Amino acid sequence: MFLLEVDEQITLKILHLSDAEELFLLTDRSREYLREWLPWVDATKTVDDSRGFIQHARKQYAERKGLACGIFYQGCLAGTVAFNSFDWLNRIGYIGYWLAPYHQGKGIMTRACQSLIHHAFYILELNKIDIRAAYENKKSRAIPERLGFMKEGQIRQAEWLYDHYVDHVVYGLLAREWKEKHSL
Repeated sequence: MFLLEVDEQITLKILHLSDAEELFLLTDRSREYLREWLPWVDATKTVDDSRGFIQHARKQYAERKGLACGIFYQGCLAGTVAFNSFDWLNRIGYIGYWLAPYHQGKGIMTRACQSLIHHAFYILELNKIDIRAAYENKKSRAIPERLGFMKEGQIRQAEWLYDHYVDHVVYGLLAREWKEKHSL
């Protein structure tokens, strides 16, 4: 299974069913914060819901349709980062992520995304990575901006969040752009 050592503090790995309780507790403790930007939070009510997510993510990985990883910071689960889907015909990966609020501000997500991007361009041989974030979600938007993505546009009312629509900002990064800045 997939395991990526980001640095001495951060590891990305495919979640196992044994991680379901830790994932649920992390989600539950972060529920109020996550609910502002993520539509799936209210549907995550029990450990079984987290177990179902892990089973789905492992199936997606086995079928090369996605790659969802737990972000382990100093050995503890801190959030997730994923290629929510791949478009293999056009060689595009679509990244999504979340981090518990008490783990933010340490550069964890930026470093996790940076390693996943590097893996995508050098190992998976993708041509492009797409990240979308709600227009008002400044913390989420800071990640692709920090990593050199280009703002490609804005999609109006792209997502329904419980009782309102939010616009998404679309960011893109090409393999050649990344490799020019991060050659091996």
